[in-house]
Amino acid sequence: MRPAAKVCALVIASSVFTSALSSTASYAVGDKDNQSPPPPGPSGNASGNTLTAEASATSIQVTHVSGGGSGGKSRKALVPVDPNWRPPACWYEPVATPAQLKAGVDRLKQGGDLVRVTPTLSWGEDLMVSHYEKGEGQSGGEDGYKDYNLGEDGMFWRGVINKNRENDPASYDCERNLFWQDANTVPDDPNAPTPDVLAAYAYDKIQVPDTEVELKPEGRSTVNLPTWVWLDRGTFKDVKVRAELPNTNLWAETTAKPVALRLKPGTGDAETHPVSGQCRINDDGSIGTPYTKGDAGDTPPCGITYRRASDGEPYRLTASITWEISWEGTGGTGDDLPDGTFATTQDMAVQEVQSINR
Repeated sequence: MRPAAKVCALVIASSVFTSALSSTASYAVGDKDNQSPPPPGPSGNASGNTLTAEASATSIQVTHVSGGGSGGKSRKALVPVDPNWRPPACWYEPVATPAQLKAGVDRLKQGGDLVRVTPTLSWGEDLMVSHYEKGEGQSGGEDGYKDYNLGEDGMFWRGVINKNRENDPASYDCERNLFWQDANTVPDDPNAPTPDVLAAYAYDKIQVPDTEVELKPEGRSTVNLPTWVWLDRGTFKDVKVRAELPNTNLWAETTAKPVALRLKPGTGDAETHPVSGQCRINDDGSIGTPYTKGDAGDTPPCGITYRRASDGEPYRLTASITWEISWEGTGGTGDDLPDGTFATTQDMAVQEVQSINR
């Protein structure tokens, strides 16, 4: 569990908890030809829940654009092949218009919930009124805002924590107090929600089919006779996930493309076909070639030949799909991300018989 949000209701306490603001410089987002139209922005009479929401509550909208094929019985998350790669721990995003912030403080004056100004810090009435209504600065050198910036074009932003990394020390890197950002700009900050941040967020939401391959013979192989492995066409197709951040014109689409099936026999007394153990995924989404009667003595394009019987304890055959990851986003941006994999295992009993009726 992440530590409970700190509550600060006295002005004197602000010197302890206030996070120093970095530069307020900003840059324009995208261009007219590459911007994705944002959803309608929140209005002044909105509920204001974003001002009191938990630290991991995000307004990023995720759309699963395309599906991944018909393979498998369930959908699973990808595991990056690079163990050092992780999606962002935190980022900044818009949470309130001037009218919404004023409405939230008005509710606070009537006994409402404290306003969350950072992922770990909430303020009471005194601090909110002095800083955002009266324009008084904070001890860390942070300038205040007069009358909640009513009439200005822009929104107040705050840090958001990736729920999957809320206990990571890096999640404390987005502790700027609720701050103003002009419309159509993003903060000049290392944790700004740039398209590559959204692309990584979308990567974390990709779901792919599990990897249950077809075998011949089914479930039982024979020493020195190849076991054919294949998957029908359409089993694996590209998966595309889109992430958009409302009120910023920022978006990214992350695509996972299946490129290979990797086989691990579960024993050193076996040979894979091809020798690398990597079976290419065909353009139609199929893998290998289906076994047909009379193929018993042939070497399959994708398969395994076991050289020793399993002696009552089946081998654990591992089949994993490698997915190439790329993305494109606002303003013509794009790049590659680390490949992802998903693996399943199934029992393989191998018998010491030199011939079998297939």
